[in-house]
Amino acid sequence: MVECRVGVLGASSLVGGCLQPLLASAGCRQVTAFSRRGQRTSGDGMEWRQLSTTTGLCLPSGEKKIQQWICVAPIWVLPQYFPMLQAYGVRRLVALSSTSCLTKDDSSDPEEQDIARRLTDAEKILQNWALVHGVEWTILRPTLIYGFGRDKNIAEIARFIGRFGFFPLFGRAQGLRQPIHALDVASACVAALNSPSTVNRAYNISGGETLAYREMVVRIFAAMRRPLRLVSVPLSVFRVAVALLRLVPRYRQWSPAMAERMNRDLVFDHAEATRDFGFKPRPFVLNAEGLHI
Repeated sequence: MVECRVGVLGASSLVGGCLQPLLASAGCRQVTAFSRRGQRTSGDGMEWRQLSTTTGLCLPSGEKKIQQWICVAPIWVLPQYFPMLQAYGVRRLVALSSTSCLTKDDSSDPEEQDIARRLTDAEKILQNWALVHGVEWTILRPTLIYGFGRDKNIAEIARFIGRFGFFPLFGRAQGLRQPIHALDVASACVAALNSPSTVNRAYNISGGETLAYREMVVRIFAAMRRPLRLVSVPLSVFRVAVALLRLVPRYRQWSPAMAERMNRDLVFDHAEATRDFGFKPRPFVLNAEGLHI
């Protein structure tokens, strides 16, 4: 059973919002939630703190030690908070990375290559820091996260469909995907924190169902109860369309590499996670309420 006090970095994120009830059911009576957005009203066993990179190696006045931590903020920001974690007396840390470090390293988009490099570098920095300071670590790399209409994957496709009434596909779009629900990612974080088998190990965690990219989009249309309108476009046209879409802030992260990956399998085995901490993700099931569209 996890200790009664756990610190969460990135607590206001999609996965962070799922953690508190799961930690409570695992026996954690007190969660200290850290977020850049500032302190919220504390309650329900959760105390909020504003993240600060200025915290030194001395514990803030009145604060209690926190030995167990979960980081669901981007892993590349984690090194900024190493002094803070040390001040709180960290002994155990579960951090969220991404399978993007394995799928975007050879992307045609330099920005995506940079994301893969930042993820990989951050994982190495975390491991080296943990070794020096005697901290037990676990890294989890989820696939495509979705849930509650707050993600940048499934919800983003749904928003595009809602706005334009169709969705563009490159070629047959038969590349395989394994969408993973945010609740399953949060559950994996808690289970890994609670399992001695996960110490100083990294795991890929994927959704409970493997399906083609095209089928994934079809299910989004169905969940939205919208007429299915898929438009197959050449890559050259997709590049022009994305260039125009990137002028809109919401689509600034879109790139032609997204189209190229529609026909590439991005599949990861989570058997080790199942063996070591009982990971059992749900299949890809959508409804309008879950999409919040």
